[in-house]
Amino acid sequence: MFVLFLYFPVLPLYSYSPSVGSGSGSSYTITGEGRITSVRVWEYYGGHIYGVQFRYGYSWSNVAGYIYGTPQEMELYDGEYIVQISGKYSHYLQTIIFVTNRGRSLFVGQPSGTSFNMYPEHQETELVFISGRYHGGLTSLGAHWAVVDPTFNMTTH
Repeated sequence: MFVLFLYFPVLPLYSYSPSVGSGSGSSYTITGEGRITSVRVWEYYGGHIYGVQFRYGYSWSNVAGYIYGTPQEMELYDGEYIVQISGKYSHYLQTIIFVTNRGRSLFVGQPSGTSFNMYPEHQETELVFISGRYHGGLTSLGAHWAVVDPTFNMTTH
């Protein structure tokens, strides 16, 4: 009896949560190497979301949108990662909530508009980057989910 083994390459688990919002303005993408270790969000008091920034390892990404006012920030613990993004939008993103695998969350913005909820299709994945558009603030947001190697060497830069 012959046993036939077929080799199928193991594809990395990846999913995309489609963009929400009006989508006007210039495009942005926040990416980096390794796991997201901190999140910053700028919101003008009583207004919409102006900007978002991630730290990957020890390096901060560029800001998506604008730096305006004082940011709200959540630093993630070792082994902690983002598993959900929810919030509300109209023309701009009004509210954004980042939720981690440990149940912690960063809530920024005003609770008005149409609700959205983004999460990965595969349980083993986490937020790796976001993309969207901005013009006077964030006008759209999409989330990209994948497996991140937790042993990725994050040396200081």
